[in-house]
Amino acid sequence: MSKTMLAARLHAAGDLRMDSIEVPTPKSDEVLIKVHRAGICGTDLHIAKGNFPAPNLPLTLGHEFSGTIVGLGSAQSSLAIGAKVVADINIACDSCEFCRKGAKLFCPEVRQLGVHDAGALAEFVVAPIKNVYVLPDSISLDAAAYVEPLACAIHGQDRIGIRAGETILIIGGGPMGLAHAALAKLHGAAQIIISEPDPHRREIAKKMGADIAIDPINEDLAAILKSKTNNIGPDVVIEAVGSIPTYEASVALVRRGGRILAYGAAPQDASMQLRPFDIYAKELTIVGSYAGTYDTWPRAINLIAAERFNPAHIVDCIRPLSEAVEAIKSLESDRSIVKIHIQVS
Repeated sequence: MSKTMLAARLHAAGDLRMDSIEVPTPKSDEVLIKVHRAGICGTDLHIAKGNFPAPNLPLTLGHEFSGTIVGLGSAQSSLAIGAKVVADINIACDSCEFCRKGAKLFCPEVRQLGVHDAGALAEFVVAPIKNVYVLPDSISLDAAAYVEPLACAIHGQDRIGIRAGETILIIGGGPMGLAHAALAKLHGAAQIIISEPDPHRREIAKKMGADIAIDPINEDLAAILKSKTNNIGPDVVIEAVGSIPTYEASVALVRRGGRILAYGAAPQDASMQLRPFDIYAKELTIVGSYAGTYDTWPRAINLIAAERFNPAHIVDCIRPLSEAVEAIKSLESDRSIVKIHIQVS
């Protein structure tokens, strides 16, 4: 095996480069994974622009990936060379009060592959043994690269608690909005309405389970929602864009007594206009959702393996690792592509 590898690394805000670096050596409690495929996420663009905290530069980006174990640390485990795997990117101390409550995302020492530690937009990545999931034979490595974003969406749906028969509005038809549409359908939503300006994404949304796809630029979203909900509004609004106008619209559009899932990642320093009276008078429930972890990972694996969720409907562009920097930058301006996967090996 070569001692060097190609990696997409961030050196400073706006300074992304393809570098040749040393192949990492796994510590005793880690494995070395040969990356098969890695997804490009909107968060990668936020990190690259300096809008999402990444404290340890230079940093190899990439937190959605699948691969094969090619190296083992000295610690005993049931993992074996050649196993097809994915890895939970969230690494915590496992001993603080939050970790003991099963909330490792709030651990003061939490680290994430591709955000704090080296990620998978590279030929190889190391991950803790405890975070690795061996894949069943029924799931391909191509499809498994979508496990991480699907696990995140599952966590969001757990947080908002969609019930059978409800009307769901999803604002944003990007990869995560589309995943939420598929999951809402599996939860038995009676009506799934998606708001998305791009016609290509609206068509995919219908394939993923949306009943109605609205162009918010050229159609009256509020009027259509009233006509489809007996003038009361949707039971649940999922904000999957991360923009201030759409967050503010979520509060205005949800029905009285309704629920809002804050899912889209807005810039860290952005703020919105919010009248506390609206939350009080409408008796709103607003919950956030940051990432998937714990049992959301095996559940995501099971959904893909059972063909209840097909990433191929969303992944519409596959590029080589050498083009990873250009792929990340393209997210800012090219909405003709929904989801990019980087084919590494």
